Order: sequence, then C-alpha cells, then structure tokens
Amino acid sequence: MKKIILSFLPLFLVIVCNGQPKNRDKPAQQTQMPKLVVGIVVDQMRYDFLYRYYDRLSDNGFKRLMQGGVNCTNMQYNYLPTNTAPGHASIYTGCPPAIHGIAGNDWYDKRLAKMVYCTQDDSVEGVGMSGQAGKMSPRNMKVTTIGDQIKLATGMRSKNIGIALKDRGAILPGGHVADAAYWFESDQGNFGTSTYYMKELPTWVTAFNNKKEADKYINATWNTLYPIASYVNSDADNVGYEKPLSGASEPVFPHQYSKGKKNNYDMLRTSPFGNTITADFAIAALQGEGLGKDDITDYLTISFSSTDYIGHSFGPNSIESEDTYYRLDQDIARVLNALDKEVGKDNYLLFLTADHGICDVPGHSLKYKMPGGVLPKEVLYAQLNDNLNKAFGVGKYILEYEDNQFFVNKELLIANKVDYDDFYRTLEASLMANDGIAKVIDLSNISNSLYPSFFLEKIRNGIHPQRSGDVLIILEPGWIVGYTTGASHGSMYEYDSHVPGIFYGWGLKHSEVPERVQITDIAATIATLLHLQPPTGSIGNPIPEVIRAR
Repeated sequence: MKKIILSFLPLFLVIVCNGQPKNRDKPAQQTQMPKLVVGIVVDQMRYDFLYRYYDRLSDNGFKRLMQGGVNCTNMQYNYLPTNTAPGHASIYTGCPPAIHGIAGNDWYDKRLAKMVYCTQDDSVEGVGMSGQAGKMSPRNMKVTTIGDQIKLATGMRSKNIGIALKDRGAILPGGHVADAAYWFESDQGNFGTSTYYMKELPTWVTAFNNKKEADKYINATWNTLYPIASYVNSDADNVGYEKPLSGASEPVFPHQYSKGKKNNYDMLRTSPFGNTITADFAIAALQGEGLGKDDITDYLTISFSSTDYIGHSFGPNSIESEDTYYRLDQDIARVLNALDKEVGKDNYLLFLTADHGICDVPGHSLKYKMPGGVLPKEVLYAQLNDNLNKAFGVGKYILEYEDNQFFVNKELLIANKVDYDDFYRTLEASLMANDGIAKVIDLSNISNSLYPSFFLEKIRNGIHPQRSGDVLIILEPGWIVGYTTGASHGSMYEYDSHVPGIFYGWGLKHSEVPERVQITDIAATIATLLHLQPPTGSIGNPIPEVIRAR
C-alpha cells in the first residue's frame, strides 16, 4: 500500500504546486495593503501645465509620476464652484458639494443667518497659534473621507496626517478622525493645529518650528531658475494686468520679500518658497510620525498652496507661474525621494491632482483678441440693488453675494407681499443687462432652465440646500468678477474643471487614460484598490484602468 501511495506522490505534488495553492496565493497578494497612502493636491494646477512645462521638468518630479504611473489625461470637476475648499473636500470624499456640504470657501448659512467659513469652529482653540487662525476643524463637512475610512478599516490604528499652508487644504482631506492637520500661521511663521486634534504640538513639530525655516525663505530673493529670456512659454515680465506683490510698484523679477508689519509672514504664501517649506514640513512629518513603518496603512495628504496665490496675482501665463512649477517640480522630487527612503518605492500608493484650474487673465486674453473681461462686483451689486428698490420698495433684498450666487431675503419678499416670480424676472433682467453674463439661473427651478444639460448637472451637483444661494449668474467664458489685475477661477468651463489625475506606486504599471473621469472617482478608486468601504457620501466610480494596472 505504501508503494502505491508513494507512486502517486509526484502527481499529487504536481497538482498541488500547479493548481490550488496558486489560487490561494492570489487572494493573499490582493489583500496585501500599501504601508502608506499619499494624496498630493496642487492648488490651482491646470492639466495643460504638465505639458506646457514638460521639456524643463526634471526626471524625478512630475515626469516620474507621469511616466511611471497611471495618467488620467481627462480628469474633470463635475460641479461648481471650482474653488479650494469644495475641491479638497470632493477629492477625498468622492462626492460633490451638494452632498458633502462644503459649498464654497465661505457661504451664507440660511439656518444660522450668517456667513460661515468652511472650516470655522469657534468651539476649538489654536495649538501653536492664537486667534481665529486656530479655530478650525472639519466639523462643517457632512461626510467621511477616504482617510476616515482607512482609520476605520484599521481599527483606528493607522496614522492620518494633513499638511498645507491653507487650513482648508490641510483639514478637509484628513476628515473627522485625522490624528492631525497642520497649517501655516502668518504671525510667527510656524505650523500649528487646533484642539480638535490635540492639546499640544508633538516634539517634532516644535523642533521644526524652532528651526525658523520661514525666516530663511521670507528673506530670500525670488529670481528665475533659468535666464529670464528663455521663458518662452509665458508672457512678458512686466505687463499691466498682473498684480504686484505687496510693497512693490511693478510685477517684475527679482521679487523681494520681507516679514512686514507685526512680524507677519503672510507674503511667504505668494512665493514658491511657500511650497518648499510645505515639502520640508511634509518630510519632517514622514520621519517624525514614522509613517509607513509597519504593516498598518498610514495616510498623508499634502496640499501645495502657493501655486494658487501666485496664479491669482500674476496669472497662468506669467513667468512667475512658470518658474513656480519648475521649483515645485524639485520639491515634489524631494518628497518622492523621501518616500522611497523612508517607506520604500513599492510600499506607498500616491495620487496627484488639483483642487481647480484657473482662467487666463482677462487682460491677457484681450491683448491677443480673445474673448474675456472683468465684471466689477461693486458696480454689479449697486446696480442690482438700485433696480430692485425701484421696483419693490426700499429694502435689503439681497442678503449676501458669494461665488456668483445671490442669497435672496425671502422674508422681506413675504413682508412686502412681493411675488417671487415677479422678483426673479426683475432681478434676471437687471443682471442680463451687463456684459459678460451668459445666463441667470433660478436655483429653485434648475430643470426649467434653457441651458445645456451638461452644465445643469454640474450646477445641481454644486448646490447645497442650506448653504448655497438662490440665484446663480453664469459668466461668459473668459470673464471673471471683481479682479482688474490677476486671475480667478470658480466656473464650470474647461480651464477651471480640467486638472491632472495621476496614480503612482504600489506596483501600478504605467498607462494613459484618455477617457473622461470625474474628480469624485479618485476616492472610489483608492477604496477599491484597498478593499475599503468608500466614504459615506461617495458617488464616484472606480477607474478601471487604475484597478487593472495593479
């Protein structure tokens, strides 16, 4: 009998080795998690910048991600307003403002009857900073983020850290159960947080602040990395439609910075060195928190804010913007090298995107005979109030104006027995008399609007019942409200909605995805890769090409 069994043993081993164990190995390989998930958001980065500046990018920053990861070349925002707070919230929650509730950077809360800042929380205090700058938390966000879901899936054992110059860029990505969000305060030039997260700063944060890196950068001179004449992708250095830095008479290189009044470091934000100190702090966090050092998946978000401040002041066709991206490329390379060293090349999963794009400066467009213009906010508002008072009697019919939305005083309409339809028709006629306004939308009756359904869907996605206005104005392409110099964003048009979307690391193979994908698909994709429950408000779809690249 032993001889019979032994004679079948080689066949048995062949079946075992070539059959079922391989299938059992496969699930084990699929459930192995990355040691660290990293989300990078570049504030105000249009998609085309990757290719406009490509020839001068290093091989170790943006190019490394583009050439080594899954590059979604048609990543789009599916709502308005395309601004910083809604953008960061939508990236990490997988849903638009209509669901997550971050309707803008600021909004008029109809139930509270007052303006509210997106991360404002007067129940907490600053840690490492004083005053209103520290009274911040994620409590205004109504859903969870992918960071929350990672914490939940690991029994709260993972670490969750958010970092940015802007409070909203640090706080919203981490979500409600983040271990910390750190943002930059302009009085002392330090990174701090709030009592929502902790009572005192960790020793590594205190050590970083004590190095006074902000002093080094605020006293630096910003000149171009390359000879200024070689910046052929940009406009001339001195043009009248760019906004000079505070204290400067012209918007030209070299740019000098100083701490200013009351030891204020705010000017560091409108400087490429603001991105550099953010990268410095992110690398310090990676080391100080020991992120990615065990088998429990940690989570780190980094938002580079200075690109937004610089873009607003100088515009996307400026030498300042071009030089900023060359310098940011170096900062991203430093972050990637630190991740390689501290976590390991194949042990982290990273994505890079932007919270919105940017419109060309209207002055630049007009210079080259392209459509565009500026609608002065004060003139628009004064004219509208005058027309409404003439039609319906004296009163404050518009409570607030934010993100091209008018918040109507409906109690006054009732008190004055004003029919809303009559009021809306008068308001619409007054607004449409202005150059630059393409359409006026009654947000209580979107479906009946004679406007392309493609845009109406974006409007629906961006409107939150308690936090959005009653009437929306849609500007003509290339038009902005209120800025006579510099640029802005917030529209549904391609220049504001089309952003980078790159997934990199953790064994992902390189590919390009030309099909249209939505910003709300990022969180769903990460959740699927990690076998997680998606965030509670998620409406996104996993991007198949990213899933298959693993």
